Amino acid sequence: MACLSTSGRVACGSRRQQAHKFIWRLFLDNSLKQRQSSNLAATSSQASPSPTLQGHKHNNNTKQLSQNQQLARSFHGLNFGAGQDYLSLLHNSHSCSHNRNHSSVHTQQPAGPVREVQIDPYIILDDELKYFYDDVRDLLQSGTSQPELDTIACYYFDGQGKALRPMVTMLMAKAINYHLNNESHQLVHKQRQIALFSEMVHSASLVHDDVIDQSDFRRGKPSVNALWNHKKVTMAGDYILSIASIMIARLRSDDVTIVLSQILTDLVQGEFMQLGSRETENERFAHYLTKTYRKTASLIANALKATAVIAQADDNVAEVAFQYGRNIGLAFQLVDDMLDFVSSSEQMGKPTAADLKLGLATAPVLFACEKYPELNPMVMRRFSEPGDVERAFELVHKSHGLEQTRFLAKKHCNEAIRLAQELTESPYQKGLQVVADLVINRMK
Repeated sequence: MACLSTSGRVACGSRRQQAHKFIWRLFLDNSLKQRQSSNLAATSSQASPSPTLQGHKHNNNTKQLSQNQQLARSFHGLNFGAGQDYLSLLHNSHSCSHNRNHSSVHTQQPAGPVREVQIDPYIILDDELKYFYDDVRDLLQSGTSQPELDTIACYYFDGQGKALRPMVTMLMAKAINYHLNNESHQLVHKQRQIALFSEMVHSASLVHDDVIDQSDFRRGKPSVNALWNHKKVTMAGDYILSIASIMIARLRSDDVTIVLSQILTDLVQGEFMQLGSRETENERFAHYLTKTYRKTASLIANALKATAVIAQADDNVAEVAFQYGRNIGLAFQLVDDMLDFVSSSEQMGKPTAADLKLGLATAPVLFACEKYPELNPMVMRRFSEPGDVERAFELVHKSHGLEQTRFLAKKHCNEAIRLAQELTESPYQKGLQVVADLVINRMK
């Protein structure tokens, strides 16, 4: 199973992607030729059909037509129903191993997969993601004549992110399109604009976070806040949001605009919850989950819902998309909070124990409080006294806080898998299930 790489693409590289797609096309062409040959042979043998075969002729023709239609229905080089032979080849020949060893979250090895998988989402979405960051940069560059603003705004669109949000958005879009039997290029183009929006809003939030948190390091390089003054950085974040909003307005869908606007509302409210939280012990976990939804999961959930809305899916399908995104978003942040305690700075591309240093009590700490009540006063004073961060870090590792955090994340991943299974089976529907494995097993 290919993991999320620093470039947001499969670690095996573009040559392998092209090889997989070329092999599949050969397989598809060969299968069609074989079916055509079989049809010709059958026609020749039935030139003088016996009375007993005559009654089955119409049914056989109908069945053959259905099989050919199913075979021809491919998705950028993959057909899950007709392409089992190819998928087995993809599974067996992929240079990235699918086998993962089970381990404790206290180690830096990935935990076991949620399920066996064969599809790599980044490969089947290669056409949609190939020039994704180029398109974002083009949008930002076209909107300003200020070179420095363009430079700051484009700083995090260098292709070094995980591209999780646009990948999941396009997976859900294509899974829904298959479910609705509506795969028009115009619809996919609109849904791709929503995917662009999701990544632009995410990056704008990172820019603003760098100002708020006074960050010096992100994604393995100096943060935007460390290179430019905070006033220019703040305005650059606002600029990214404005360009993203203009793009969505051009879709001319009020319903989509309303859904995506909720993301911005939630982001601001989530940040306020994080800045001013002084909740009691009984309220802490509910507060944490609500804040996590607003700051992280809402973006994924509402972006996925928007792809359903613009495809004119019914409310049930839109709700499946929303709840799938909510669960994946919550799981993603839970794993992120866990990795803050178990991954190295080199792996994460940012300092570890960063949340503790910012005074934030995340899931591992809140779970650890159950075993070590001495953490409660530290949480209340936001780990502000000398030695608080070091002691809290130690107690989290001595408790079962990391295991409990991972268990909760896996629970959300399993719920996401269940929701994905409500859609019609397709490579993209299977890809949505694979995302759960990527999220629970990621190491950065």
